[in-house]
Amino acid sequence: MISSPADLRPNTGWDETTWAWTSEESLVDHTTPARLCVATLLPFSNGQPDWAGFERSIRWMADSAAHFGVEIAFVLNADTGYIFNLSLDLYREVIERFRAAFPDPRIICGTTAVGASGDNFNADWYRPHLEIAQAFENVEVMIMTSPQLNALDPERRRDAYFEIAEHITAPAIIHALEPSFVPWATPYEPWLLHELANHEKFVGGKISTLDEPHFLYWSAMCRDLGLDFAPHSGDDFGIASAIRLGNPLLIGAGVSACPLICAARKMWLADDDGNFDTRVYKLFEAFQSLEDSVFRLDANGSAASYKHSTAAVLKILGLIETEEIHPDCTDSRGPGEIERMREALIRPFRVADRLEIPNFSPTI
Repeated sequence: MISSPADLRPNTGWDETTWAWTSEESLVDHTTPARLCVATLLPFSNGQPDWAGFERSIRWMADSAAHFGVEIAFVLNADTGYIFNLSLDLYREVIERFRAAFPDPRIICGTTAVGASGDNFNADWYRPHLEIAQAFENVEVMIMTSPQLNALDPERRRDAYFEIAEHITAPAIIHALEPSFVPWATPYEPWLLHELANHEKFVGGKISTLDEPHFLYWSAMCRDLGLDFAPHSGDDFGIASAIRLGNPLLIGAGVSACPLICAARKMWLADDDGNFDTRVYKLFEAFQSLEDSVFRLDANGSAASYKHSTAAVLKILGLIETEEIHPDCTDSRGPGEIERMREALIRPFRVADRLEIPNFSPTI
């Protein structure tokens, strides 16, 4: 069983390493107040961005974080912000409008391969988004994968990330996907993760996972080897794991369940005597039951339509006007999503009321 970086090879599988067999219980941390990175929804109304709803939802999340003393960062122009449907002008406008209304919070900007085509990878495809995002202050960039980047073998994939890094001037987060989000995606091999985690430009990484415990693998490796690299959970089916491990969350579920997740982060932390609020376990169950509905898989095994479900939740909470998605996005749940989400919210609303969690009650 491999436990040393010196023994890793590009084709080493996770199941060949000790990190794939590390229990979550052995990594539990009641002391680290890790940040919550909310993949902010860009709402729409009549085919155009709902800027008023955009600001209301952000202020609602910021107020929740402040109430519970949770560090929060806002992820703009990632999948929940329809990055793959944005023009460069709208990409820039999202950041400009955010900064005009909220000058202080840290932002994480998604970047991807603009204009990518063919089978060969070109690092310059990432430059347009990087140049726009890095012109702003207090920003990190998230290097989202693309089919051409993902298709490379581990060694060429590492070299491609390093080439992208030549254009990076802000702290950067790398991003791996499982096929439950896009069918062509493949997670990082342990060798590739170790290579990228040791690059000075990459301060952390997000693993978007619904079917495999890759976030646990990443966490076990980074902690065991003392890597200066923060695994960010993108597991919307396992939100409590990141809280239990004291690691950051970078999730779309951070929008629809923000007050609940902020409350859970505070409740999980131990006091000076090592005690913590054990009611957090019921809270874990409540918000996970909601997000299991928001991120439910379609007939193709994809959770991509969670953006529509998220909009429905925010409409029920009175934060945005409609449940519309970007007019060019095909990730729709179809009719009846408001009622589906209203039913999914029954238990979370009840738990929020019993735990006196503010800003989480229905308006319609």
